[in-house]
Amino acid sequence: MNKVKWLENAVFYNIYPQSFYDSNDDGIGDLNGITQKLSYVKDMGFDAIWLNPFYESPFRDAGYDVTDFYKVAPRYGTNEDFVRLCTEAHKKGLKVCIDLVAGHTSLECEWFQKSCLPEPNEYTNRYIWTDRAGKDYNHSCIGGYAQRNGMYMKNYYYCQPALNYGFANIDEPEWQLPPEHPDCRATKNELIKIMEHWLSLGADGFRVDMAASVIKNDPEYKEIIKFWREIRELFDEKYSECVLISEWSHPSVAIKAGFHIDFLIHMNLPSYTMLFRAEKRENAVQQFEGNSFFNKNGNGSIENFLADYLREYDATKGKGYISIPTGNHDIPRISYNRTKKELEVVYAFIMTMPGVPFVYYGDEIGMKYFSDLPSKEGGFTRTGSRTPMQWSKGKNAGFSSCDAAELYLPVEEHGVNVEEQIKDASSLLNTMKSLIKLRKSSEALSNDGEIEFLNRKYNGYPLIYKRTGGDGEYLVCINPTDKKQ
Repeated sequence: MNKVKWLENAVFYNIYPQSFYDSNDDGIGDLNGITQKLSYVKDMGFDAIWLNPFYESPFRDAGYDVTDFYKVAPRYGTNEDFVRLCTEAHKKGLKVCIDLVAGHTSLECEWFQKSCLPEPNEYTNRYIWTDRAGKDYNHSCIGGYAQRNGMYMKNYYYCQPALNYGFANIDEPEWQLPPEHPDCRATKNELIKIMEHWLSLGADGFRVDMAASVIKNDPEYKEIIKFWREIRELFDEKYSECVLISEWSHPSVAIKAGFHIDFLIHMNLPSYTMLFRAEKRENAVQQFEGNSFFNKNGNGSIENFLADYLREYDATKGKGYISIPTGNHDIPRISYNRTKKELEVVYAFIMTMPGVPFVYYGDEIGMKYFSDLPSKEGGFTRTGSRTPMQWSKGKNAGFSSCDAAELYLPVEEHGVNVEEQIKDASSLLNTMKSLIKLRKSSEALSNDGEIEFLNRKYNGYPLIYKRTGGDGEYLVCINPTDKKQ
């Protein structure tokens, strides 16, 4: 498979559109707001942005419930605004990757409304329907929404009916279709059409939401791997610079499936959680009782991370990239219960590891995680990681000129902000900027540079590893504790 050259040194910036910058003072961030802030992104040293969904939606899950995959939601602007964003980004040498919600739509999507009809039509099998819940599917089949007899399978929330790409193993042939069925192929062809539409408007790639959810009853991922490899091979031929990024958190499988990058996050493997978020957290739906390695108490163990990481790294080296992000819209901000000094150590680690780093908007200034916000658009405890970017110490932290009551979510009064940190050479923002610059200064620290872990004793404190590449060599020593090691 083709290798995308620009990924070799890429560092991504993850933007949550509704919370980045409001250009029209309605309290919600928009595409034109992102365009206005591209110089900031470029100046920080980032090479690409990943945008969370901006498609038309009823926003029961903050835009991950899509009604029209071909149209920008009015609150974010227009398709023309997206073209303008890509055009201006490309002028600055920035790539634009967008979210692709591959596994489901909204209940309000026209496809689903037509699939609900009793009369057969081209959308009848666009979704997974059964007149009785199968033996392993009782938890995920929902009735009462259709004129036709039956229940639909959800993909995540009840408002996200699963698109029908088929079943790898068919237990109940009365309602389960194989992936090669013409109706399942039609669903896949529509997905490819959606991807080509946004590429034609200027997108450079896709981060695929719930990438492993497309084919059902496929415990060994055989058909899912086949599904995505077929798309990768098509895109290698037609769009050789297009990047495919997966939300899978199992890199050895995802990269085998054809993705260029897979996130190592809180799903599937425990390694990311044990690095950063193992402690019990107030109001959290999912609780852990462990100790993070990156905790000043020094009670964690690097083995909990390395056992997974080294296996996944060895399986993917030279074939694709693992990303260890600072965070995203689904997990508590990395700043939660951490000081500026602790964050500097975390970022030194992330920016000196192999793979492709992703920085979640606001993490570069240490934005707060709001642990007690009421749920917004299906965010629940995730809502606290989605508050507006804090640009200045002015009104609404410089995010919007609207009345505070109209803000998408509240800002932290007198909190951290870009304006003040840019002026402070010792700020977290400038530390991040320096780390990105250092990473790009050496082939050894690049995304493809070699890594060797040298100290796994004493639970890995301090963590010591060697990065090599080209003529360069770096010895990296990381001490997350508040004790001399």
